[in-house]
Amino acid sequence: MGKCSELPCFFFFTLLLLFLSAPHSCSQSQQSCDSSDLNALQGFVEGLQSSDLGWSFNGRSSSSNCCTWVGISCDVGSVLGKRVIGLDLSNKSLKGSVSSSLGGLNQLKQLNLSSNSLNGSVPVELFHLPHLELLDLSMNMLSGHIPAESNLPSIRLFNISANSFSGTHPILAGSSNLSVYDVSFNSFSGPVDTGICNSSGSIQLLRFLANMLSGDFPAGFGNCSSLSELSLGKNGLTGTFPEDLFTLSSLTQLNLQWNSLSDIVSNKIRNLSSLVHIDISNNNFSGRSRILNELEFFSASSNELTGGLPPSLSNCSRLTTISLRNNSLRGTIDLNFTALPKLNTLNLGTNLFSGSIPSDLPNCTQMQILSLSRNNLAGEIPSSFKNFTSLSGLFLARNKLSNLSSALQILQHLPNLTSLALTKNFLGGESIPSEGIHGFANMEVLVLADCGLLGSIPQWLANLGKLKFLAISLNHLTGTIPLWLGNLDNLFYLDISDNSLTGEIPTSLTLMKSLMYSNSSRATSQDFPFFIESNSNGKTLRYNQFDSFPPSIFLNSNKLVGSILPGFNGLANLHALDLSFNNISGIIPDLSGMLNLESLDLSHNHLTGTIPLSLTRLNFLSSFNVAYNNLTEPGRFQRKANLIRLMIHQFTWVIIIFVDLRLKSTVPKK
Repeated sequence: MGKCSELPCFFFFTLLLLFLSAPHSCSQSQQSCDSSDLNALQGFVEGLQSSDLGWSFNGRSSSSNCCTWVGISCDVGSVLGKRVIGLDLSNKSLKGSVSSSLGGLNQLKQLNLSSNSLNGSVPVELFHLPHLELLDLSMNMLSGHIPAESNLPSIRLFNISANSFSGTHPILAGSSNLSVYDVSFNSFSGPVDTGICNSSGSIQLLRFLANMLSGDFPAGFGNCSSLSELSLGKNGLTGTFPEDLFTLSSLTQLNLQWNSLSDIVSNKIRNLSSLVHIDISNNNFSGRSRILNELEFFSASSNELTGGLPPSLSNCSRLTTISLRNNSLRGTIDLNFTALPKLNTLNLGTNLFSGSIPSDLPNCTQMQILSLSRNNLAGEIPSSFKNFTSLSGLFLARNKLSNLSSALQILQHLPNLTSLALTKNFLGGESIPSEGIHGFANMEVLVLADCGLLGSIPQWLANLGKLKFLAISLNHLTGTIPLWLGNLDNLFYLDISDNSLTGEIPTSLTLMKSLMYSNSSRATSQDFPFFIESNSNGKTLRYNQFDSFPPSIFLNSNKLVGSILPGFNGLANLHALDLSFNNISGIIPDLSGMLNLESLDLSHNHLTGTIPLSLTRLNFLSSFNVAYNNLTEPGRFQRKANLIRLMIHQFTWVIIIFVDLRLKSTVPKK
């Protein structure tokens, strides 16, 4: 009985202890955040114009436990409450200003407000948070100066890129733990201050890209002994490489593109033994290029490099990109491409290379982009190119190639080929093949302009269902414009100008789907320069992506007859229409439905009647030419907001009339 009597006592005391401890556990689980932190957060929200954070400030109720709110993290807490140590509100659609009340979060370690629409200046209090280790304000619309007296002793990552900050860039003196520093894509000006390397010996990443920094390339980066990336591209830096730059043995990425640096490429670059990525394009570097065997990315385009291709390139088995476009390199292209199995992009365009196209290029089984345009290469496209199955973009314009028929029969076997530019080749009076071509199922861009080709528009083009961009201008093509040309649903850019085409404009061209509606599927991931020579002024236009070209139809400089089809009025997405230098007659129909039209050229035809008043509704029209027709009077135009120039020819004289057509300064919707 005694043992039995002890057992209830044990359970009694156990239950008593559980009961007494229960309130304490409950209070810990419901512990609210510190009141000063709560006030700081409330002040921040009140400074916003709009947010959808779902935070609720209801006195000391459970809903005021900010540690459970979206984007907030707290420490373990004390008797006074938990302290906010992390605030991650990236990509939360925040609009408005950043309140100085955030400076009250004096235990904050991480602050991430990136990818929002915050504007105005950043309060100085944010640059005096003693425990802050991460500050990310990137991709907003913030502006103003960063205070010189910033004091962030614990900061490790500092990212204020993609804003509109100005003045001198911060150096964060006293930030001995700084590892990542990114002030790219702002408006900082003045010289680059390498004093930032004196602040911390552990800096690994420095990004100053796309600012307005100027002056000579400064010495002092050698003090950043742990630096792995240095990016100073797209500024206004001048001068030569400082000696201490070559002491950075840990440097893996060096981006200096789009400056005005000038130097003979030094052998000392070999001291950068860890370098795998170097971009010195668009500068004034001269001499012969020097290559490191461990390189993976090498771009020295648009410089003043001379000589031939360095044979050491063949030793860089890890190379994925070689871009030496727009230099003065010469000789033959005699690299050992079998030794470059990872090469993805080779751009040797706009140089002085001669000889033939290397037949071993298809041994680069991962190559997708090949540009040898604007050189002096001769001969035919090698038959080995049938095996170039990885290739998606081939640019061989402005060489001295021959045998177009053979080229197309070879290249039609490439299943992934989407872009082919062969402009200004085959100048021996060749004909465009009318049969024997059955491939190019994935072709999106085809440029065969200025080749002096004979024949007619070939039927096999009708099978290119994915074609978006077709330029076969400046040839000697004859016959009529085929009806099926307007049935290519994805075609948004058609240039068949400067030929000898006859007949009337087929109605199918007024029903082109990609010109009737905005086509979001036009976008492409291929980023490569496309050049088009304007027929009117001889100037060459460059677009970095073919889908950047405005939707256009160029039928000018042929022998077309008939009238301007009223159906053109339905092409609401068309930006440019050129029917000039033909034999088109009749009146100018109502074209007011062409809402995005920017350029309309109807000159040098046999048009009669008046200019329709409905043209005043074309808000984006900035170029309109009806010179050298038989128009009787320009008509009456209402005054709008801006003036453009119309050229109206009356028999043998030209009247220059300024007419208000409400031009917009905004870019038209596509």
